[in-house]
Amino acid sequence: MTETTDLTALATRVLETLRAKGAMVATAESCTGGMVAVALTDIAGSSDVVERGFVTYSNDAKAELLSLPMPLIETHGAVSKPVALAMAEGAFGASHAQIAVSVTGIAGPGGGSAEKPVGTVHFGVVIAGHTPTHSHQVFAGDRAAVRLEATRHALNLLLDAAAALSDER
Repeated sequence: MTETTDLTALATRVLETLRAKGAMVATAESCTGGMVAVALTDIAGSSDVVERGFVTYSNDAKAELLSLPMPLIETHGAVSKPVALAMAEGAFGASHAQIAVSVTGIAGPGGGSAEKPVGTVHFGVVIAGHTPTHSHQVFAGDRAAVRLEATRHALNLLLDAAAALSDER
């Protein structure tokens, strides 16, 4: 199975699970630049599940579109647990979705540090009626590989979130 097919199969499972629950999803993406939303919307009929997506590559976009307080970004950096959680909460609050996922990271080739090396990616997930959750990964490879693996991880988080969502919609 090719990587594209693998992402397509994973995105299809996410859509089918959300559709069965009568739920919609919102995405907030930085380093993936909308790749999670693209993986979902590449599938015909996804409009009944994908509510909206935010590509918030700049800090100003995070603040303006997702209502992130700039001091949060200044204190922790854009690539951090607090910012990933706030991005997911912002997407959730600015949408009609029952699930939101966020992705913020350092895809490279530059921009890394000893504390946050290239490949560092933080994820946030908000599920209606649940406590927001966070995931942190460090992916190996070049920029394309980091972005692909971050997209795959976000889709897996959405699949888990969809399974956790109450059937009582």
